[in-house]
Amino acid sequence: MKGIKHIIFDLGGVIINLDYQLTYKAFENLGVKEFTSLYNQFTLNTLFDDLETGKVEPEVFLNEMQQHTAPGTTHQQIIDAWNAMLLDFPLRRLQILQQLRQHYGLYLLSNTNAIHLAAFNKILQDSRGIPSLASFFDKAYYSHLIGLRKPEKETYQFVLEENGLDPAETLFIDDTLPNIEGAQAVGLQTIHLLPPKTIADIFK
Repeated sequence: MKGIKHIIFDLGGVIINLDYQLTYKAFENLGVKEFTSLYNQFTLNTLFDDLETGKVEPEVFLNEMQQHTAPGTTHQQIIDAWNAMLLDFPLRRLQILQQLRQHYGLYLLSNTNAIHLAAFNKILQDSRGIPSLASFFDKAYYSHLIGLRKPEKETYQFVLEENGLDPAETLFIDDTLPNIEGAQAVGLQTIHLLPPKTIADIFK
């Protein structure tokens, strides 16, 4: 941490626990035979990317998903299945963020979408009585709101430039290797957080 003045955190798998299998199973229960194949198909036609960069509204995503679920499946059932992957915010991680903020500039940079943003803020409110994750950071950046997503270099540069951060003095923590490599390409210091390690292990 020598020379580090700012820390940029990823969200999923770093601050909130995720289980993608729960979403896969939930969609299978709604009649989607092979969610991973569908996900790959949508990745090729950019539906998920467009949702994550705010190019399409959630309504478009829900209507498209409805075409692949059992007849009579509602938008709310699709939202619930899509959100099934979002688990919990371990208290220790939130405490670490509060402690770090006294010594560092803290930022959040997450590839996410409007449906998940509403859902994880509700989890935080219901479980910890805190209405928004943004309260832990100097600034929170969500891909669907800034129109940029990791690992594109422009995404990191946007955060650095908007806040006047020197990448050599800024640490980026993420659990996905391509995102780490994208950050390194703009000169950020990085930690690739691999399970079972958590930020509690880094900041003992």
